[in-house]
Amino acid sequence: MDKNTIRPFGITDKLGYAFGDFGCNLSFSLISNYMFLFYTQCIGLTTSHWAWIIIVSKIWDAVNDVLIGTLVDSVIIGKKSRFKPYISIGSFGIVILTVLIFAPVSSFSQSMKIIWCLVSYCLWSVAYTMINVPYGALHSVITDSASGRTSLSTFRSIGAALGMMFIMLLPKIVYKDNILDTGRMFTVAIIFSLLAFVLLFFMRRMVTERVNVTAAAQKTDFIGTLKNYFTNRPLVGVTVATVASVVCFNSTLSANNLIFQFYFMDAEKAMLGTFVTYIPMIFFMVLTGRITAKTGKKKYISITSLIGTLAGILLLFLPVSPDTTGMIIYITGLIFVNIGNSVFQIIVWAIVADCIQLNFIKTGIREESSIYAIYSFFRKLSQGIGQSLLAVVLSAAGFNENSAIQSQSTAEAIKNVYIAFLLIGTLIVFLSMTFIYNINQKRESELETGRK
Repeated sequence: MDKNTIRPFGITDKLGYAFGDFGCNLSFSLISNYMFLFYTQCIGLTTSHWAWIIIVSKIWDAVNDVLIGTLVDSVIIGKKSRFKPYISIGSFGIVILTVLIFAPVSSFSQSMKIIWCLVSYCLWSVAYTMINVPYGALHSVITDSASGRTSLSTFRSIGAALGMMFIMLLPKIVYKDNILDTGRMFTVAIIFSLLAFVLLFFMRRMVTERVNVTAAAQKTDFIGTLKNYFTNRPLVGVTVATVASVVCFNSTLSANNLIFQFYFMDAEKAMLGTFVTYIPMIFFMVLTGRITAKTGKKKYISITSLIGTLAGILLLFLPVSPDTTGMIIYITGLIFVNIGNSVFQIIVWAIVADCIQLNFIKTGIREESSIYAIYSFFRKLSQGIGQSLLAVVLSAAGFNENSAIQSQSTAEAIKNVYIAFLLIGTLIVFLSMTFIYNINQKRESELETGRK
């Protein structure tokens, strides 16, 4: 294709790319925030059931990331796009499977409930991966500009935040008399799935692939790709930080709902706890482009994650009482604890794209999907570890999934565990991005010009 006939990179691409994560996050965040609550409070599974179900399904999820990433790099099924045809296939899948996950199957036998949960979630993970892996790799071929990739990462975070805005509204809708309602959850799943499909359709129409768009499929050397991945020091650094962020932040969101439901005894106000975690993200989205231009991505994340770590230590030891005053202290603390993670989430995709560019410069091989799939493997595995670990810890704290009321000691333990998770996560992000990740501001400029 003649380069001059390709539309220049601009706002259409940025908005389209944002629509992609907006659509993905409607399904993903609904499952991350409510699937555990739905199957334990509405369907009748125990936290023990959930712990092993999520581990098994996430191991499968992580493996299918690598398989699909290799497939996308090896088999081109579209004439005009390397990645969009796979996204199209996955889009149909998540519509059907998100609805099936939240189907009202409480009348099934216990064994059938477990099978339904495990099979529907494993199939959903395949459909989601068919979208997410090529969507992530798409980042690297929309533009070869480092500043452009940072902009795309910011817009992707905006899309994800918009998806979460819808999730924030759900406590007012899905809880009835402080109890999660089965029918309402099923209706929400239908609406969110259809909206996700529409948003992904517009993403495919608005985004243009510009880098290496005429490349032919190549035979993938998975062992070689794996070696390239683990000898890419900055990619290892961002992977460690990502694992910490996903395990301690993304995978524990349902604990926040439990804190409002059982500690503050007001489940509907859980939307406040979710909303405040996005206040830092909204604030820094506006400033990220200007700040990274002056400091570089590495320094930016190091400073903000250190702030989040210090805030986490403070919140862990503050007297958060189960009343309005305590709720205000807790919510305010969450804002500051989430500063580092918010900044990391905003620009992590630009960092991954930089690492993929570094891999290409070193090897001369275009393996965007395979590299991204291995990175996604660790994200998915982390989700399973985080959710399973949370279930085990809740069980150890005395959490009774079949009770509408928990003891005060159990409710307080849930609160303290959640804060500890956030603190550990932001500390590891700080250490990894400060001492392992080594692409400084100068190196970012070199990557943009393609120099070693």
